[in-house]
Amino acid sequence: MMNSTKSRRKIVPAVVENGDTADKQDQLLLSSAICNGEDLGPFVRKVFASGKPETLLHHLKHFTKSKESEIEDVCRAHYQDFIMAVDDLRSLLSDVDSLKSSLSNSNSKLQNVAVPLLTSLDSYVEAKNKCSNIALAINSLNTCVQLMELCSRANLHLTKNNFYMALKCLDSIETTFHDKTPSSTLKRMLEKQIPAIRAHIERKVSKEFGDWLVEIRTVSRNLGQLAIGQASAARQREEELRIKQRQAEEQSRLSLRDCVYALEEEDDDEIDGENGILGFDLTPLYKGYHVHQTLGLEDRFKQYYFENRKLQLTSDFQVSSMTPFLESHQTFFAQIAGFFIVEDRVLRTGGGLISKMDVENLWDTAVSKMCSVLEDQFSRMQTANHLLLIKDYVSLLGVTLRRFGYPIDALLDVLSKHRDKYHELLLSDCRKQFAEALAADKFEQMYMKKEYEYSMNVLSFQIQTSNIMPAFPYVAPFSSTVPDCCRIVRSFIEDSVSFMSYGGQLEFYDVVKKFLDKLLSEVLDGALLKVITGSITGVTQAMQMAANMAVFERACDFFFRHAAQLSGIPLRIAERGRRQFPLIKARDAAEETLSGLLKQKVDGFLLLIENVNWMADDPPPGGNEYVNEVIIFLETLVSTAQQILPVQVLKRVIQEVLSHISEMIVGALLGESVKRFSINAIMGLDIDVRLLESFAENQAPLLSESDANQLKSALVESRQLVNLLLSNHPENFLNPVIRERSYNALDYRKVVAISEKLKDQSDRLFGSFGTRGARQNPKKKSLDALIKRLKDAN
Repeated sequence: MMNSTKSRRKIVPAVVENGDTADKQDQLLLSSAICNGEDLGPFVRKVFASGKPETLLHHLKHFTKSKESEIEDVCRAHYQDFIMAVDDLRSLLSDVDSLKSSLSNSNSKLQNVAVPLLTSLDSYVEAKNKCSNIALAINSLNTCVQLMELCSRANLHLTKNNFYMALKCLDSIETTFHDKTPSSTLKRMLEKQIPAIRAHIERKVSKEFGDWLVEIRTVSRNLGQLAIGQASAARQREEELRIKQRQAEEQSRLSLRDCVYALEEEDDDEIDGENGILGFDLTPLYKGYHVHQTLGLEDRFKQYYFENRKLQLTSDFQVSSMTPFLESHQTFFAQIAGFFIVEDRVLRTGGGLISKMDVENLWDTAVSKMCSVLEDQFSRMQTANHLLLIKDYVSLLGVTLRRFGYPIDALLDVLSKHRDKYHELLLSDCRKQFAEALAADKFEQMYMKKEYEYSMNVLSFQIQTSNIMPAFPYVAPFSSTVPDCCRIVRSFIEDSVSFMSYGGQLEFYDVVKKFLDKLLSEVLDGALLKVITGSITGVTQAMQMAANMAVFERACDFFFRHAAQLSGIPLRIAERGRRQFPLIKARDAAEETLSGLLKQKVDGFLLLIENVNWMADDPPPGGNEYVNEVIIFLETLVSTAQQILPVQVLKRVIQEVLSHISEMIVGALLGESVKRFSINAIMGLDIDVRLLESFAENQAPLLSESDANQLKSALVESRQLVNLLLSNHPENFLNPVIRERSYNALDYRKVVAISEKLKDQSDRLFGSFGTRGARQNPKKKSLDALIKRLKDAN
């Protein structure tokens, strides 16, 4: 019946005709709802709402009556089948009874057989339960044992301050055993102790890291000093290698056959904190970093580390006003160098503890501050040596940090910016040293007793005139001024090259040469000029100064070669750009002073020219007295001067003196003290000039034939005047060709003035008695015609 109910078709009410009443319509809807098993609640509410429940009851009764007839029709249709089904059930009942008895018998037999088995099964189940409990207990004990072993291991790591491994043990306890721990007591203990242990480790590691931050400042300073010291040692080795190379070049320049080449093994100390010399301990830092990574506090530790290191760097920038920067600059720069050496190591091995950008930002800050400090300190310095010391240390700092990849161009720019100031200070120092050296000089030849003195004062400046070692004691041709000034100039070159070296500029010879030119042509030349014009009073001093200038000329060649060698420039290139002697003003002044003093001495002897008999009847056979005195003085001068003066200097000086003598002879004829003179007096002057010319010719072995001729040419004015006055045809002076060839040194005005004073032989007091009525002397006639023509031309 349930199945038939479930499978009933849904009944749809028939369409009501237009003439049906509403009551009929409600009855059809109710019947349809009951047949379809729908909810009758809406119908009930509707009738009660309308106040007519009787209508609903009526419709229900009507539906019941309509269904009773349908039931009867169904029962009639299935009655026979029902009877047959009852019969089947009765026959089935007998079968069931027999089956029941059979099952009862089988059950009895099963009970008899199964009772012992069930008893055994109960015992087995009980035993299995006990075994399971024991296995569970064993597993729990094993878990507890493993847990306790981990706890013991964690405690052991804690006692050994191996915090990273202790934290790893705690992580293993939490991940592996926290949920598996069977003991609630153990679980509570773990929940309480693990956070406490972690907090303890964090405090301990933070303290160790704090101690490391304090210690690393001292370590950084020592580290920076050591690294800069290594850079200094490496630079020293390079300098020694360059010195050997220069010696080899010099040796090859002097003798190509004697060159010796050798390969030397060079020790290269690597700046390595792990295996090298610069070792420093980063264990506390990395321990703290790893521990905080394990604790999940990595970012916080990174920030803490960066902020603390930044504060340390800021404190390193503080320059003490109580200590001169010259004394504290090494510590200042070494501290910064050590700081960035440590940061480079942390960057490369710290596993991301600090980023490259952070290090670059710190370096930019450091460079900016160092540049500011250098600018301030350099602006205050007034001593070149102080500036050089700081520059050298800064350049070593740059070399050191460049090896770690830090850019140092800004530092080098600051050094280059103060290049001119440094050289001006250096020039000022040299000016004082030159003044002191010149003031201490007695202008006496140096006396050297030992070979080392010769090497120190002569060979070291390449001012020797011969490569043969002289016998000792040795008297040098120069005074102490020369080696003293050479040492000052050499020191200037070395200081200049030292400042320019390692400053980022590869080719700096032109700069060194420029300031060397300034030192020689302005400072040294000016100091020598001051001494020459103000302190030289005697011939000996002037001669020594002139000799010194000749030696300085050789020394200047050495200075420029030395500057080129120190600058790494080949000598052939340096010699190409050689300029004129930079001390030419002082040299000329020294020679002028010597010549002037010698002229004063000669003037003393030339006073004897007043004793000349200008109206002599016969010429003096051996020359006039004054010329003999002058020649004795000149010969004495040459024998003395040739010991110290170079031949060219001696030639120039004697040439000036002879030229002065020639001028004085002509001047004597022009002077008012000589009213008239005879031809015999001119013949006497001819002998005087010949004696002087003979003196000049006698200097040929000392000088050379051409130099002797140049000395002789210094007497050209007096010689041409005497030749003209003694000539039989003086009117030839008017011939341009003859005048250019034979009288080019004569001034026609002087010729007129002197010729008018010449007295002819026939004009003597008693000469007219014997020659009365004779013709006029042709020579006198020619001379008068010359005088007349010259006056007309004037």
